[in-house]
Amino acid sequence: MSVVQNLNSSFMYMLCGSIILVVALICVLFLVRAWRAGIAIGMEKEKMRRVVVSSAAFTVLPSIGILLGVIALSGSLGVPWPWLRLSVIGALHYETQVAQAAAEASGLSALSMSQMTMGAFTTICLLMSMCIMWSLILSLIFGKAYSNRLLKVKKGSKKEGSPAGGGFGDLAMTAMFVGLISAYVGSYIGGLISGNGRFSFSGDWMPLAVAAVGALAMAVFVWLYEKKKHVWAESFSVAGSMLIAMIAAVVLKMIV
Repeated sequence: MSVVQNLNSSFMYMLCGSIILVVALICVLFLVRAWRAGIAIGMEKEKMRRVVVSSAAFTVLPSIGILLGVIALSGSLGVPWPWLRLSVIGALHYETQVAQAAAEASGLSALSMSQMTMGAFTTICLLMSMCIMWSLILSLIFGKAYSNRLLKVKKGSKKEGSPAGGGFGDLAMTAMFVGLISAYVGSYIGGLISGNGRFSFSGDWMPLAVAAVGALAMAVFVWLYEKKKHVWAESFSVAGSMLIAMIAAVVLKMIV
């Protein structure tokens, strides 16, 4: 049985699909309980229906980006595992980064099905799971205390007439994403620099060009949302930027 057949076997579909089914059932349970709670406190059914419809519509747009991530990772890790990761707990930027790092640590030159081995796949799955499970554990231990702290900050800001700030959490998240982007862009720039410290345009400049197109597309979506007040732009910004960047990559590859 080949690596491709193992990664896309019936057992993998059954294993990953059963977990996704449990999570889906939990979502349905919370939906039903929330609906009943709304009726119990006297909310109008028509308003609740409008909320459900609008929420479903704005959920579909961001999920396009997740679907693109599943498709991108399926080419190297099979369909079931990326489907599980990005359906339950994973994040697109996290999954791709950790999978690439684990593949390189396993001796693969690239994250691709042609080079994949069962040993490398096991390492990738283990690292992806080990790195992200701490968010669940830390939330379980410190989540309630952190929520109470946020409520206190919010109440205090209302009394003083000032908006509640995100504090260290917002700064840490911003710094993390800036660091990730800098690491990726820096590695691509490093690949274009020759041994004498000068830029060599014979290197692989495609990632930088695609990143620039994606950043420009995101800027347009932010402008539409913040300046033109188009609410849909906020929900579609990530998926739309990814789609535009992917199209740019295909077009540039065809032209060059």
